[in-house]
Amino acid sequence: MESTGDEKTTNSGLPEWAIPLWEDLGKPDFSEFEDVRTGPLLERRSGLRRDDFVEILLDSRGLPEGMDNWMRGRLMGTNKNTLLLVTPDGAYHAVSRRIVIDVILVAHMRAAYIDDRELLDYEREDMKRRNSLQEEVEKRSTGADDLSWG
Repeated sequence: MESTGDEKTTNSGLPEWAIPLWEDLGKPDFSEFEDVRTGPLLERRSGLRRDDFVEILLDSRGLPEGMDNWMRGRLMGTNKNTLLLVTPDGAYHAVSRRIVIDVILVAHMRAAYIDDRELLDYEREDMKRRNSLQEEVEKRSTGADDLSWG
């Protein structure tokens, strides 16, 4: 576990700011989720994951004057333009990738994506839900925008 060094660590090995987030997750044993960076390729696991505890260094030029340029919290997800983060105070942030300088992994809270049965099950169910919703939208809109080109 790396850290900026600006905060105290506790007996769990986590910085103090991460303890409430860890407790909210049910105090999982995160030691079993550590990266595997060497060995056979099929056994390696690394990279950021959903629910990871991270510290993000932001470019101060993109922040209001006086705002701390470190954000700390649980990574809820990512997309093309943003990192989605929940901070220890429960606030939800969408941080623009354009102002991110560095992301420091504090601890993984989940298994690697390929090994995470819960996440794979969630994504399969979410895909079914989205397909069902799309079918319902198509049924409701049939004929509403039919155009004759001719």
